[in-house]
Amino acid sequence: MTEIFGISITEWIGYLASFFVLLSFLMRNIVTLRYVNSIGCLFFVAYGILLDSWPVIITNVAIVCVNIYYLFINKKQVQEA
Repeated sequence: MTEIFGISITEWIGYLASFFVLLSFLMRNIVTLRYVNSIGCLFFVAYGILLDSWPVIITNVAIVCVNIYYLFINKKQVQEA
């Protein structure tokens, strides 16, 4: 497998995922937090696929779904009320 600085692509994806999830917790705006967190979770889904780790995949797909719900579906319901 290809390596960059002696680190596999799979590990780089894991580091990117961790970075974006950590970065999301530094956001003050909840909408920005959910977008950045979703990016991190999608990287974790890719990481889980590369590792064939179903717990990582399922958990992060669920978190992305929650973020989508609050970003798009729940937002529409609040605006209609």
